[in-house]
Amino acid sequence: MHWIYEPWPWYIGGLFIAATLILLLLMGKTFGFSSNLRTMCTLMGAGKTCDFFCFNWKAQTWNLLFLVGTILGGFIAYHFLSVDAAAIPLGDTTIAKLNDLGFESAGKAYVPTELFDEGAFSSLKTIGLLLVAGFFVGFGSRYAGGCTSGHAISGLSNFQLPSLIAVIGFFIGGLIMVHLIFPFLF
Repeated sequence: MHWIYEPWPWYIGGLFIAATLILLLLMGKTFGFSSNLRTMCTLMGAGKTCDFFCFNWKAQTWNLLFLVGTILGGFIAYHFLSVDAAAIPLGDTTIAKLNDLGFESAGKAYVPTELFDEGAFSSLKTIGLLLVAGFFVGFGSRYAGGCTSGHAISGLSNFQLPSLIAVIGFFIGGLIMVHLIFPFLF
């Protein structure tokens, strides 16, 4: 059982993603995680006030089960299949840059303790950043017609031009965030 505690190679994860996608394509389904938000809003009665939420949510039941499985899998992996997480090996240059940005835990902890320790969530700055980021992710997912998983996995495999444009936009947005906005915030 020791192998389950270790990180698996990228190609194993890739095979699992490809197999899942092939099964979904054979079943006539497209993968996207953010569509669960629309389904949950519909279940809570949002269709009474907005036509966007008037659709057959029962056709999306399989995606809700995928959401539940993801949450359950994460819970099991964290509570039963993980050991004390060691720091991710980072290059010296990366550690130096992160230290310059104020992340003294770079190379010493699994996640930046400056962002994820219990005291960080009591900071108004952190709470504000999380709220703004959540708004942008939600707005961007809706504006792009789907989330990163839907466009990058399902859309690109179906050769959809809007998905290619969205994925290019996701990468450009990520680069702008990491290289321009993130250093400004921290």
